[in-house]
Amino acid sequence: MTINCKGTLIDLSSPKVMGILNITPDSFFDGGKYKNESDILSQTEKMLKDGATFIDVGAYSSRPGAKHISEKEELQRIVPVINLLLKNFPEIIISVDTFRSKVAKETINAGAAIVNDISGGNMDTNMFETVANLQVPYILMHMLGTPQNMQKNPVYNNVIQEIISFFAAQIHKLHQLKLNDVIIDVGFGFGKTIDHNFEILKDLSLFKSLDAPILAGISRKSMLYKTLDITAQEALNATTSANTIALLNGANILRVHDVKEAIEAVKIVNKISF
Repeated sequence: MTINCKGTLIDLSSPKVMGILNITPDSFFDGGKYKNESDILSQTEKMLKDGATFIDVGAYSSRPGAKHISEKEELQRIVPVINLLLKNFPEIIISVDTFRSKVAKETINAGAAIVNDISGGNMDTNMFETVANLQVPYILMHMLGTPQNMQKNPVYNNVIQEIISFFAAQIHKLHQLKLNDVIIDVGFGFGKTIDHNFEILKDLSLFKSLDAPILAGISRKSMLYKTLDITAQEALNATTSANTIALLNGANILRVHDVKEAIEAVKIVNKISF
């Protein structure tokens, strides 16, 4: 199971770690933390040294109820950061966290390698065609609604079945457009209750039927800290526990704030994988 990132084949049969670099002022865990060049570079260097294969750069906060920003502002935030990272880390594999096709196109042209779309193609009708033309790996995430309303009252008849059906339909469209490298992200916390999230985590292996690599993004999310009545800052141990369950259930990529601990989870799980 490989994906092609700018001519480099990444083998996902052994799970990989994606480090999160939020350059937003209002992300739920690290909003406003990386706003100048030295902070951005030191955090990226730390994540790469700790073993991250990918760095996921996001300029639009998608936390529940987050402020909506314009396409222009998103581009003004993100393109200079991509240029900065590539100048300092020429071998870096950058994933861009955006649901806008124009941002996807301009950031890939600037040297990013992967498009990570929280809306799974639903918030910009040009996204599928754009990524197919760019021929880059595409992370297809499931979200019910938008970041502004997704947690108001998420309801499913059968959460697993409905998300699998969504993925099957979207993957079919992408394959028709001749895009091969599609990664699925079940979208923990995006239009799901805490119970929905844990049901998905328990049954994550069912998504292997889609024959696509699975990304799990559970890091420090409210499903963990609300369950334990702690804060996101205190949720590292819970994150490692959840990441380990995700790995045992077939996750190929862990998207995390804390790369070192995720790499350790991968190494431990790899010791019992046959």
